[in-house]
Amino acid sequence: MSDRAPKPPRLERWDRRMEGPLAVASLVYLTGYTVRILAHHRLPQGWLDLCLTVTLASWALFVADYAVRLRLSGLGPLRFLRTHLLDTVVVVLPLLRPVRMVSIYNQIQRRHDKPRLGLYARVMVYSGLTVALLGFAGALTVYRYEVDAPGASIVTFGDAVWWASATLATVGYGDVVPVTPIGRVVAVGMMACGLALLGAVTGSFSSWLIQSFRREGEGEDGGRPPGGSPGAS
Repeated sequence: MSDRAPKPPRLERWDRRMEGPLAVASLVYLTGYTVRILAHHRLPQGWLDLCLTVTLASWALFVADYAVRLRLSGLGPLRFLRTHLLDTVVVVLPLLRPVRMVSIYNQIQRRHDKPRLGLYARVMVYSGLTVALLGFAGALTVYRYEVDAPGASIVTFGDAVWWASATLATVGYGDVVPVTPIGRVVAVGMMACGLALLGAVTGSFSSWLIQSFRREGEGEDGGRPPGGSPGAS
């Protein structure tokens, strides 16, 4: 079901009911995952277990919400996956859950008959949020597996953030690189996502500029007399 297709009433009611709890759960998940990795050597094991528990509980809520929305949509699993691709992605990669805030914002604006984000604005916001969250998630994951690895050059979270930024931007300075198999797998995924997302942002911004210039040109041409430039007899 696309954003333009009307939702079944039951699914619409469910979405309204779950907007708040899912937004809180996404922040809880992000916080729990971050604290468990960055404070791994500082917190007692009991606190680390608590962080893991709240993280898994938040993820379970995302999965349950996805299952309920699938049932209420009346669509088959494959069609629901195709038409709700963003929902599927954030279930597999829960750290990207805040990206759903853009869709929720548009739904709230539509219900109140207020202006929504345009197509180009949505693409740029989605892509920008995804790049930021992917960079943060990639930095956390690489730091987790690299910090204690023999011969690792990524030994602080700052190193991991620098590496993630260079990787997503496809710059690849090479001053810090992952040495573990999991770190390198994450690097390949981030390079592929960086190429796609930065290309989407650049393309959308360029298209928006072209349309803006075209509208300005049409406005200037429309203000001239049919016979030529203003003032011509």
